[in-house]
Amino acid sequence: MRKELYGLVICGGQSTRMGTDKSLIDYHGKPQRYYVYEMLEWVCDKVFICCNSVQKESITEPYKMLPDLPQYENIGPMAGLLTAFNYYPNRDFLVVGCDYPYITTKDLKEFAKSVNEEKIASAFYNQEHDLYEPLLAWYSQKSKNEILRMYDKSEFSIQHFLNENEAGKYHPARSKNLVSVDTPEDCQLAKENIIRKIQF
Repeated sequence: MRKELYGLVICGGQSTRMGTDKSLIDYHGKPQRYYVYEMLEWVCDKVFICCNSVQKESITEPYKMLPDLPQYENIGPMAGLLTAFNYYPNRDFLVVGCDYPYITTKDLKEFAKSVNEEKIASAFYNQEHDLYEPLLAWYSQKSKNEILRMYDKSEFSIQHFLNENEAGKYHPARSKNLVSVDTPEDCQLAKENIIRKIQF
């Protein structure tokens, strides 16, 4: 029987380059954090929005959330993972950030099916930049102790974790959906592309 898989929507931090909270941007008729949540519901048994203390005030029912625990605040996306493992230490997590407006439910389903559960983790791999996408990734319960060890050494890079542990590399069929949108200019272009239903 398949193990339960929990989904995590990573809202992000200060969104400095964007100038506004990326999780609130409307690409698909609703804030991106809710759009991602609803995509994950098709793949996962439970879904949570990982958020900071400010964002949690604006998250409405029926969406479930996991606010960053105080000891993990201000360390980036690792905060969401460590908080989730604190509450659910025996679960695997499928993580999706709010930076990827082109990602589809189909992309996530195909990724979830591809996961090798012998690995400690697996992530979408960006061949163009030769990097993992840490916020499009699966983290097994086995990764908890290693991520905690990094945290104890004040090492907060999930990219580093994925590299050091030789995480699985997933090469998606629609690689252009991996575009991460981080600036107002790219945000406007993404909105226009999505309205025109450009398919990658």
